[in-house]
Formats: sequence, C-alpha cells, structure tokens
Amino acid sequence: MNRIGIDLGGTKIEGILTDENYKTITRKRIPTNQEEGYNSILESIKNLVLELFHESNDKTSIGVCTPGALSLNSGLIKNSNTQCLIGKDLQNDLKNILNCNVTIENDANCFALAEAKLGAGKNSNLVFGVIMGTGVGGGIIMNGEIYCGRTNIAGEWGHHCLHTGGNTCYCGNKGCVETYISGPALEKKWSKMTGQNQSLSEIIKNPDNPNFSNWKNSFLDDFGSSLANVIDILDPDMIVLGGGVSNINFLYNEGKNTVYEKVFSDIVDTPIVKNELGDSAGVFGACML
Repeated sequence: MNRIGIDLGGTKIEGILTDENYKTITRKRIPTNQEEGYNSILESIKNLVLELFHESNDKTSIGVCTPGALSLNSGLIKNSNTQCLIGKDLQNDLKNILNCNVTIENDANCFALAEAKLGAGKNSNLVFGVIMGTGVGGGIIMNGEIYCGRTNIAGEWGHHCLHTGGNTCYCGNKGCVETYISGPALEKKWSKMTGQNQSLSEIIKNPDNPNFSNWKNSFLDDFGSSLANVIDILDPDMIVLGGGVSNINFLYNEGKNTVYEKVFSDIVDTPIVKNELGDSAGVFGACML
C-alpha cells in the first residue's frame, strides 16, 4: 500500500506520496494562505491530495498532521496556533470532500514519530520531539508509538508557564514557553531591544551587535528552564529539536549546557540533538499514521 502524508503548516502545506517503506514517489509544497480562511485550506488540501492520488498505482492511505489536537469530546481542532482551524471538524470535513478515510494527528507528534523511526531518534525507547518554529510544540514517542495522554495533550510543553504573569499567549494564558522561544517571539524580543525588525536568521548573523549578548543569554535561560522541566518530568532517552529555531547552532552546546544546569539530577546526559529529516519530518510522520 502506498501512503499519502499531508503536513498542514502555518505557511506551507506539504504533500508526499511514498511506498510502504516510505520511499518517496513524489512530493509537492504549496502556500497555506491561512489568511484566506478555513475553506480555502480545505480546498488546497483536497487539490494536493488528488494530485498525489493520480501518481499512485496502488491502494493509498492518507494521514494529515496539523497544528493543534483533536478534542476527544467534540472531535474538533483545539489548541492550534493556526487559529482559523480552532473549532473546526477538520477530519470529517476532509473525509467528506475526499470521500475516503483520513487520519489526523498533531504536527509535533508526527515530527517526533518520524524522527523516532527514521531519523535522529532511531533505537531510542523514549523520544521527546520538539518543534520550535512559528509555535512551540512537542511529541512523546514510547517504544515506537505516539503517546497522546488521557486528554490528547501530552507533550504540549509550549504552553507550560515559564514566567508567571508574563507575555500574553493566544491560548489566553500568560507566560507560556511559546511566547518566549518561538521564532516570532525571539524576533519580537530583538525588535524591542534594538528597534530593528529582522528575521531570526538575520539576528544570528549579527553577534557583534551590542544587544546580541543580552538577547542570547535571555534566550538560553528560557530554553534551559523550559527543557529542564521536561527532562525532570519525562526523563527521555533523547530529545530531538526541529523547526526553524533548531537551526541555531549554539543550542547544541551552550543551550544544552544551560538545560543540564537546571535539571534536578546529579547525572544529566540526555542527548539533545538536531533532527535528521529537516522540515519534512512532519510529512513522513503523517504517512506513518
């Protein structure tokens, strides 16, 4: 059986068709255009899936990874930073327009699943997969399976409270991890410190800026506290970082050391590594659903 995976991201939708061994047959990316609303996203996914179907000469399953999670009570999307999805019956809407079964899972869970099976987390029993990009999310893989938890929110470290009464989050709370170490949050902090509106990749290229040291130290402190909390609770065999923020090299030396300093243990050796599948991990994870 062939497999179609769809990665519904905040800025792009990626689709991939693989064989049963996850060897790529074809793939395509299109813009999400979330500002055009939910129905536009449905139409884009439909057209992308139909294109991939035409390339398949075998029975084909469909998995979709999406920001947010399915509510176990209502079946509707919740906790999504692509806010036009919140409260929508994405799974059934896709089933109806495609006239076939569709499996949906949180994007961080799909990222973690792919890295645990095909990427940096291979041969590890307990993997915590981290997405640090437009938002901050996480997925827990135990013995090759996604652990979703009692209410389907396991791994949501991005909405732990990092600073009481701190930055306002779209979720309605204040001080969430996501409001400090996501890409947009880090860019916003830089803008406040310098008056310059620069992308994260541009900021990293300017270590001689007199504000860079303070910005970096604040980032490392927040990163360290956030992941140390995860290690204290979960004690994973490996942490795999993904998303655009994971491309910052100092996270794997200075960042790791800051995490270790804050963990409640006299022995701290949790590997904190970069993903191996790049920004396509999610779409491979969707295929695995």
